[in-house]
Amino acid sequence: MHESDPTVASGRHDVNAAVAVARDAIASATSLDVLDKVRASHLGKRSALATVQRTLGGLPDDARRALGALINAARAELAELEAERRLALEAQRDSVVLADEAVDVTLPARIPRRGSLHPVHETTEAVVDVLVGLGYKVLDGPEVETDWHNFTALNSPPDHPAKSLSDTIYVQPLTHDVRPTPDGTTGVLLRPQTSPGQIRAMLDQPPPLYIVIPGQVYRADTADATHLPMFHQIEGLAVDTSLSFADLKGTVAEFARAILGTDTELRFVPDHFPFTEPSAQLLARHDGRWMELLGCGMVHPNVLRAGGYDPEQVRGFAWGVGVDRMAMMRHGVTDIRQFVDNDMRFLAGFS
Repeated sequence: MHESDPTVASGRHDVNAAVAVARDAIASATSLDVLDKVRASHLGKRSALATVQRTLGGLPDDARRALGALINAARAELAELEAERRLALEAQRDSVVLADEAVDVTLPARIPRRGSLHPVHETTEAVVDVLVGLGYKVLDGPEVETDWHNFTALNSPPDHPAKSLSDTIYVQPLTHDVRPTPDGTTGVLLRPQTSPGQIRAMLDQPPPLYIVIPGQVYRADTADATHLPMFHQIEGLAVDTSLSFADLKGTVAEFARAILGTDTELRFVPDHFPFTEPSAQLLARHDGRWMELLGCGMVHPNVLRAGGYDPEQVRGFAWGVGVDRMAMMRHGVTDIRQFVDNDMRFLAGFS
């Protein structure tokens, strides 16, 4: 190298100075982020070495080769120092992370809390299990029903109060083709009861018939301590050649006491439903008062006919039990709204 050339001598001096400063910066880097900044400052496009390198184009060939070799050697040295420092900082970082995430395997395991069935769902399963044990078969029915299945076939007259907008929630006709029901209507509603499942079951299969139909139902009710606009029912239907009201009473009392306890006070009181005759309500004593548990009765001959059965050949009984109210009695709940409030503190009590 031509040491007498002032440009070459200055370049050598600048390279040595840049390397000395970079060595100190690399050695004093306290984190990977700081080291990244040091690398950019001393090995990047705006570093002192890069500034010297840009002067090479104006030097003679021998001087350019000599000074270029010095710059390359400086870069290689700094890159090696930076890599060594990076390994040390990464090891330091990993040791801190491992210490923070260390698990004491001598401590007892933390078992996550398991979920549980919602009390209404649990009560539904319990009731269905009892009835299946009595020989009943579980069926399902649509929540969006036709006016015919829900009212007409169940012997409800056209002016029945339950058909008013204040009681039943109607929806718009379906956009696709709807097969007209036997009375020529295509009225669509959210079922206010599981009873239309009786008609569908009878139309689908001949007697004898012993079925239960659990599901959600909808009514235009205002929520209070014992009412919800959406709640759950279990419909029961038995059709055979020689059934009586005594069979009905024995059946509903059996599963009510199986769910609520054998010492539960029950009583039947006369009532009226268009789809049963005679009809009754089953009340259960809860929290010092009588609460309506289910409606029941002998299936009306007109309902049997709508289902395709001959009332001269078969008789039947049916009931619809409010599962939410039964769950209230089963678990000592005083306000039915707690079942739909999604309060985890309340639901945790049923784990």
